Amino acid sequence: MKTKEEHKAINIKNKKAFFEYTFLDEYVAGIALTGTEIKSIRAGNVSLQDAYCIFLDDELYVKNMNIAVYKQGTHYNHNPMRDRKLLLKKNELKKLKSKVSEKGLTIVVKKIFINNRGLAKMEIALAKGKKLHDKREQIKNRDIERETKEYF
Repeated sequence: MKTKEEHKAINIKNKKAFFEYTFLDEYVAGIALTGTEIKSIRAGNVSLQDAYCIFLDDELYVKNMNIAVYKQGTHYNHNPMRDRKLLLKKNELKKLKSKVSEKGLTIVVKKIFINNRGLAKMEIALAKGKKLHDKREQIKNRDIERETKEYF
């Protein structure tokens, strides 16, 4: 059994989202999971590479998040690519739904982590896609920062 300190170590980021999008507004949401899904997350077997959020009937779901099958799950195991419901307050959902209806905005998954109480939480963000020149500038700044660290 893991202690609470070990649960905090689970912090899986979506690096692609940080490169592809500019974040406008951030939220922390709970996730509706099954037993084998939370065990797999605690083992660190999650891929957020292509994950994004979508509204279905006034509820927010995360799509394309791959939670690997739990090895000791037997016939109770879960579907790794199923849509998972995100748990947010009603006013947050209304605000997000109105913003997403604007052109060019989407909801992306930033990271998934285990909080102090041992619950899986997801950090999502209202985001706008970066243009090509913005990405190039980010790469240039990162290279300059790396070079300055080498010299000092």
